[in-house]
Amino acid sequence: MADVAEKAGVSRALVSIIFRNQPGASEETRQRVLRVADEIGYRPDSAARLLARGHSRTLGVMFAVQQPFHTDLIEGIYPEAERLGYEVLLSGATQSRSEEKAVEALLSHRCEALILLGSFAEPSFLDELGRRTVAVSVSRRVPHAHVDFVHSAEGKGVRQAMDHLVESGHRRIVHIDGGSGPGSAERRRAYRAAMRRHGLEAEVRVIPGDHTEQSGIETGRTLLAERDQGQLLPTAVLAGNDRCAMGLLMTLTRAGVEVPRDMSVVGYDDSHLSHLMPIGLTTVRQDAGLMAEHAVRFAVERLEKPELEPREAVLDPKLVVRGSSGPVPEPSA
Repeated sequence: MADVAEKAGVSRALVSIIFRNQPGASEETRQRVLRVADEIGYRPDSAARLLARGHSRTLGVMFAVQQPFHTDLIEGIYPEAERLGYEVLLSGATQSRSEEKAVEALLSHRCEALILLGSFAEPSFLDELGRRTVAVSVSRRVPHAHVDFVHSAEGKGVRQAMDHLVESGHRRIVHIDGGSGPGSAERRRAYRAAMRRHGLEAEVRVIPGDHTEQSGIETGRTLLAERDQGQLLPTAVLAGNDRCAMGLLMTLTRAGVEVPRDMSVVGYDDSHLSHLMPIGLTTVRQDAGLMAEHAVRFAVERLEKPELEPREAVLDPKLVVRGSSGPVPEPSA
């Protein structure tokens, strides 16, 4: 700012007035100062100004780099944050960078509130974080933690998927477990409950896995090896999420198993991945845009009213039927 003032031949105070768009400078002087600032590449540091007032008006978002659904959520976070007058700062968690490090990076940049997408962190960490700052957990609910929660009704989504498969004639329905991933425990329980409700308790099979393509690939290899040993393939598989379903689809296709003629596959999330395969993925849609809006509003409302008790938004999922599911295969002659 001092450089701009010197080159424009005005005081630093006048430069400050112009950049704050306050009265006190002629239009000619205003234009000269702005022209000089542009020439030397100076831009006002809005973040510094806000911090000087005690507020950054920045929301920090922690996300898992390899989760496509988190990308969909982030796309919804930006417009809602901007509408409410907030900037967004992202910090990614990877295999070599823990959630804790990603969160601390956001806090070190003076984010006023944190939105955690699909957190795997210990409940005690989330509770402590929620008492240090404003925090919203998306896709994962942790009872009694001092944070707000936004997630879909996992059980309802699984029931829709299972009803669709059973109504299509399927009985041998396998579930690939999402391990410790967000929503996995609820989806696992809902699968077992649906199988019991349809009188298929003897057919229940949960294969350990996680929310990655590799999990689907390994499950596909296991099922194919069992087929080679004379066992029947399941007629349908409910995957833990879309990434897992994609890995399974790739393995089955390469082995000559036709989907859905030989086996139906259903995912969960309806991330943008579900549209990219040659065959569209039947999946349970979580409304990423609506989840993002709730998360941003929860964060901003708590910043304005810190005394609010932790809240929870549970959104309805919806089954989207595409090409990867169909009627049960006809028995071989």
